[in-house]
Amino acid sequence: MSKLVVSLSPHAHSNDSLERNMYGVIIALIPALIVSFIYFGIGSAIVCATSVIAAIATEWVITKFLLKKEPTISDGSAILTGLLLGFNLPSNLPLWIIVIGAVVAIGIGKMTFGGLGNNPFNPALVGRCFLLVSFPVQMTSWPVIGQISQYTDATTAATPLYYMKEAIKHGDVSYLQNVPDALHLLLGNYPDASGSGTIGEICAIALLIGLAYLLFMKIITWHIPVSIIATVFVFSGLLHFINPVYADPLTVILSGGLMLGAIFMATDYVTSPMTHKGQLIYGVGIGFLTVVIRNWGAYPEGMSFAILIMNAFTPLINIYIKPKRFGEKLKK
Repeated sequence: MSKLVVSLSPHAHSNDSLERNMYGVIIALIPALIVSFIYFGIGSAIVCATSVIAAIATEWVITKFLLKKEPTISDGSAILTGLLLGFNLPSNLPLWIIVIGAVVAIGIGKMTFGGLGNNPFNPALVGRCFLLVSFPVQMTSWPVIGQISQYTDATTAATPLYYMKEAIKHGDVSYLQNVPDALHLLLGNYPDASGSGTIGEICAIALLIGLAYLLFMKIITWHIPVSIIATVFVFSGLLHFINPVYADPLTVILSGGLMLGAIFMATDYVTSPMTHKGQLIYGVGIGFLTVVIRNWGAYPEGMSFAILIMNAFTPLINIYIKPKRFGEKLKK
């Protein structure tokens, strides 16, 4: 005789799962990954493969031998963290530095807090910012696009964000002439031997294809990416209107890791707010901080730091921005 099992609400039937969402994001990253192979060749392959393998190995070792639990690397979260970390690195980074970044991302950014679902900060960005502070020279040496057969000996050059920073620093709009136009930034084929930036930020259109897939599959909603991009557009547009030494808003949006961060990093389930209203506030905060750090901070790029700062505010946003309880009477 079968027993009737009664469980507490909510009662919902869905094909949604952790694995589905993790591997869905990985699929959405494939267009940008393919483009990175085209532009960086062996360098991109080495960096991404090393990052993913090191992330998986770190999580397996910690789970198996320190936490004494059954490893759960099959859920795809370690693969995704490793891939996103690789996307945030230059394509000529030495292997040992990549491994350190992956160990920090998984070991400190994720497993220290109890594993997936408990980490307050995006693990991949924890690893990236640790490397940026610890190895600033290696982390800011950007290979010129097109050297597909070279790795550590690739020729490096300044990035568009560097020229934007120099224009503001010197008050000279002529520096902006070195910044590729919006079409080149969208496609990733920078002219004049410009520095590339990180692996995953090279082609905005590939990232937008990934965004379309994530929205179509309902893995994420539009609230965080759109609020970030809209805030950056408005704020940087006002600055450009006041003083042309600040780059135009479209160029700002397509430069650096803004698109990568807005679509794939800021939308992390664990570290972003639960409600749509909270996500809009969160996105506006990231967009505002990104523009502030880019224009007046020590680093040309501010997306990673902005996301981590707003990750810290996520619990506070969740406390004060809550949906109405079911059955609660609305105030007139």
